[in-house]
Formats: sequence, C-alpha cells, structure tokens
Amino acid sequence: MVYLFCAYREWSKTLFDELKKDHDNIVLLKSPKKLTFSYVKKINPEMIFFPDWSWIVNKKIINNYKCICFHESNLPKFRGGSPLQNQIIRGIEKTKTTAFMMKEGLDEGEIILQKELSLKGSINEIFKRMIINDHIMIEKIIEGKYKLKKQKGKPTKFKRRNEDQSELINLDYSKKYLYNFIRMLDDPYPNAFIRIGKRKIVFKNVSNKNNKLTFSGEIQ
Repeated sequence: MVYLFCAYREWSKTLFDELKKDHDNIVLLKSPKKLTFSYVKKINPEMIFFPDWSWIVNKKIINNYKCICFHESNLPKFRGGSPLQNQIIRGIEKTKTTAFMMKEGLDEGEIILQKELSLKGSINEIFKRMIINDHIMIEKIIEGKYKLKKQKGKPTKFKRRNEDQSELINLDYSKKYLYNFIRMLDDPYPNAFIRIGKRKIVFKNVSNKNNKLTFSGEIQ
C-alpha cells in the first residue's frame, strides 16, 4: 500500500519528513509537471494527500483516486486561493484546518476532519501549527478514523493573491492592519513593500509590541 504526498514548500516537506519516520510507504511529489494520470496509475496509491498545492489537479486523477486536500479555513468559508492571507487581512484570528475529499468543484468536497488553527503570530508560527494539525489528521485518515460529512453554510470564495497585491500604496492604515498585512506576506510569500520613487522598501519579520511596530527592511 502506497500513499502519495504532493507538496513543495519547506514547511510541508518538514511534515513529510515527520510522516516518513513512521511510514516508509509515503512517496513525495514536488513538481506539478510530474503529477500526471499515468504517473499516479503506475504508483497506484491508496490515497493522495495535498497539504500544500497551488495547481489544478487533473480531473481524471480526482475521479479515480482518493484525493485529500488540506485547506486552512472553516469550509465552506474562504474557498479558493490564499486562505491564510484572505483571513488574516480581515482580522480573523481563529480558523480551522480542514481535510476534505477533493472533487471537481474548487474546495467543494466532503469534509473528512477538522482541527482548530490559530492565525496569531508569524507565518512560520502558523506553519508549525499546520504541520501539527496535518500530521495528526493524516495519521487518523490512514487509520480510517474519520467520517465524511457534507459542507454546511453559505460558501465564500476568494482568489489567490498575486505579487502586485503585496504593495502598500501608503502607510495611512492602522498599526493593526499594517502588522497583519506585513506578517501574512513574510517568506515564502511575496513580501509586503512600498514604492518610494524608483525604489522599493520591502518589509519582513514584523513585530507588534506595546502598539509599536518594528520590522526588518530591505531597499531594492
């Protein structure tokens, strides 16, 4: 029995390494070009896990294999791209990691499991919580300790953010908004920046203590 693990960011590769300690039958795939039906058919996985994936999956794969996606929102809220950023910028501090069975509609499949997820702190701190959540849920799914249920409530959909949306037009925002804007776009995302003349000032590693914002900057 083989499980396919599709992911490409550093945090999700850390998750894979943790899973690999107890499961030598999990195969990592990092490139979307390699995720073809012929490749999947050759491996013939029991399940395909997508904890961190930014590309549309071939419908033939979805319709012929158990494809399980992990989405950082309380589905059906915040379907679509950039769920972390689209929630953080709206001041949301608590959400859920949702594991669901993929179908052709975007983020519309039946829910398998959910776990609470705090959106406070840095992106790396959030990633660490996601690793813990995903690890626990994947273990339960492999053991068959889950029950499918339909998504309930009115769906909301958001598009994936692009690099142009990382620009701050000015600094005339509340400190809380600026803090959320900068921290949600820390590496590996396109960092927040402001243009001054021909230069860009890039913001990283923001901190908000005693209503005082501090950050690391880079002039480009």
